[in-house]
Amino acid sequence: MISFALRCHPAAHAFDGWFRSGEDFERQADAGLLACPICGSSDVSKALMRPAIATSAKTKAPDAATGGAVEPSRPAVEFANAEAAKAIAQLQAMTRELRAKADYVGPRFAEEARRIHYGESEHRQIYGEASTREVKGLREEGIAAFPLPGLPEDKN
Repeated sequence: MISFALRCHPAAHAFDGWFRSGEDFERQADAGLLACPICGSSDVSKALMRPAIATSAKTKAPDAATGGAVEPSRPAVEFANAEAAKAIAQLQAMTRELRAKADYVGPRFAEEARRIHYGESEHRQIYGEASTREVKGLREEGIAAFPLPGLPEDKN
């Protein structure tokens, strides 16, 4: 997994995203699957990042906010501002609520979404996994599908 600093356009909101690879980021961006958690813009690009430098577990980096030290193996989650933190919390709450009210269909998401759309299965809310290609195919058929934000409990 790789973490990229991201920025939306034209509002220039800053946020982070985790991806399997740089190519995975490019595929999701090209397919319009990325969205700013603050304004919802799908015009997202990588922002300038500083490189991550590994340090020994015995070394502690100074924490600029408190003057104290932070364990290098446990970086603090930082948001651009309180509004960003609030927006992320709201998105996570909405994701939890949606998951609680929907059926998990796992990797059969695209197949089951089509069955529901074409009346071959009972109408209900579902969530699961789908590839970028599968989501693009669903959208081309007029079937609403969008990625849910990851949750801390997903350990992603």
